[in-house]
Amino acid sequence: MQRRDLLAIGLPWGLALPASLGRGARAATPAGSPGPDGITRTHALSLLGEPALPADFTHWPWVNPKAPKGGELVLAALGSFDSFNPFILRGTPAVGIGRVWDTLLRDSDDEASTEYVHLAQRIDLPADQRWVAFELNPAAKWHDGRPVTAEDVVWTFDTLRTQGRPTYRSYYADVAEAVAEGPRRVVFRFRNNENRELPLILGQLTVLPKHWWEGRDFGKPLQEIPLGSGPYRLERFESGRSLVYRRVEDYWGRDLPTMRGTANAGTIRYEYFRDPTVALEAFKAGQIDFRTENIAKEWATAYDFPAVRKGLVKRDEIRHERPTGMQAFAVNLRRPLFQDARVRRALIEVFDFEWMNANLFYGSYTRTTSYFSNSELASSGLPQGRELEILEQYRGRVPDRLFTEEYRLPVTDGSGNNREGLRRALDLLRQAGWVVKDRKLVNARGEPFAFEILLNGPSFERIALPYMQVLQRLGMEPRVRTIDPAQYEVRTDAFDFDMTVGGVGQSLSPGNEQRDFWTCAEAQKQGSQNLSGICDPVVDALVELLIAAPDRAELIARTRALDRVLLWHDFMIPQWHSRTFRVAYWDKLGRPERNPRYNLAIDSWWIEPERVGAVEQGKREAQQAPR
Repeated sequence: MQRRDLLAIGLPWGLALPASLGRGARAATPAGSPGPDGITRTHALSLLGEPALPADFTHWPWVNPKAPKGGELVLAALGSFDSFNPFILRGTPAVGIGRVWDTLLRDSDDEASTEYVHLAQRIDLPADQRWVAFELNPAAKWHDGRPVTAEDVVWTFDTLRTQGRPTYRSYYADVAEAVAEGPRRVVFRFRNNENRELPLILGQLTVLPKHWWEGRDFGKPLQEIPLGSGPYRLERFESGRSLVYRRVEDYWGRDLPTMRGTANAGTIRYEYFRDPTVALEAFKAGQIDFRTENIAKEWATAYDFPAVRKGLVKRDEIRHERPTGMQAFAVNLRRPLFQDARVRRALIEVFDFEWMNANLFYGSYTRTTSYFSNSELASSGLPQGRELEILEQYRGRVPDRLFTEEYRLPVTDGSGNNREGLRRALDLLRQAGWVVKDRKLVNARGEPFAFEILLNGPSFERIALPYMQVLQRLGMEPRVRTIDPAQYEVRTDAFDFDMTVGGVGQSLSPGNEQRDFWTCAEAQKQGSQNLSGICDPVVDALVELLIAAPDRAELIARTRALDRVLLWHDFMIPQWHSRTFRVAYWDKLGRPERNPRYNLAIDSWWIEPERVGAVEQGKREAQQAPR
């Protein structure tokens, strides 16, 4: 979950930036054994033990390998777009553009931190893990018919590191060089062997065509259709309003085990909407085929319409096992207003989750109490064992209460009358030098406690506005401002905000992406994922410790230690999470018998030809019905 995806709707099937979110620095476990030269030649890598699938697997376990191909899938997106280059800060990239290109390896949605050969047909890994080599599939070709080469891989890597988002520089910091050792063999050499996640990180590299980019400025927003090698090509677009991706019939990788039973739709069309309410109405009217519902109130109240009652629209809640990370009101620590931890705790004390869950969310959410929620990596209780040993190294540099008290978020009775929370907040604010004069909270210089809550769409207004009213009872002067997603991206990339809704996604195997989330080096880099501007030497040290964890047990202890320190600094105002995907779709879509454990995997759904006619008739009736 990237921060600017929180209010998104539509397809959870795009390009992740950077190449992976949440990898851990454990030794990458290859499938197979080393040869006489000490090199393991393998089809898969994992950070959590042996990969589950053998070299001769024919398709992902959850897909239907005989799924029909063809038909049109229409999806919604919010906001607008002005670029087909998602790898740079400039511009707003088009949704779904990631399906145009291939990656060296492909994640398994059914296994944590496991990748299988895709654009590469083999992985070579030495025992000391000082390098990794990828041998490209000789069948791999660009849509113009030219082969994908090792030179393309090297050019992509070097370009992303020098001209791409700042995230890439930190993400690839431990790679010394990339070298093409032949037309189809590329070797990445590492600065050391401490960061053992690097083979998997590099496996998720999106490979771009060097020959097509020559003569083009990679640093500028791209406004022409890009050349790719993936299962879809961008066929046409209306700038800022719609996109059509068409399945490549002669796609070189269509029979790969990582592709069979996926990329089934003949065309995928995106329609852009400025407002999520309008997008929902478009779905009801049959203009959109599929949507994920992120708003509990809408899920509870907005889906009782004729097409649902007739069975033409299906609704489902699909349970998942993915870590839910942290969604929160994120304050900007670069602002002096929020640099005192007592002020931040005061903001937490008056956030009434229980009232919101009962009155706004229909009881559908769970409070988030960890930056690694819904996983074994979350801290709890008091630090013990190895976690305690780690934290003892920083005693005196972390809050003392961390060792003697369990970190807890305030719990209310849900009535909306949170007097105890208000009292605790006022006491903390007084300790921080704020006093109430003439019903206004001011500091010693008489300056008011005034700030802006920035939102990228109206969906969160119903949460921000009640919170604003409670803050006003403290004498604060908050205001809520809603802007369009494109403006929001520009402002948050530049850290031009006081408070906003932020998110940090996690996996079961966190690693060097944690640098981008929490460290001082990233706090001032525009476009980094350190949205709040967290800069603490102990946090920096714990991040490096986590990245260098030698095994799973040590990773868990080090991650829990980091989690506990982050929590005790009250950097964010934690919100909530859901453990299901809420989906609604018109009944022309078919889906596999089961869903993978860690993703929605909409790319494995298909269009049922025999149901299209009845559904299209139902859509016409919905569009003709009085509104």
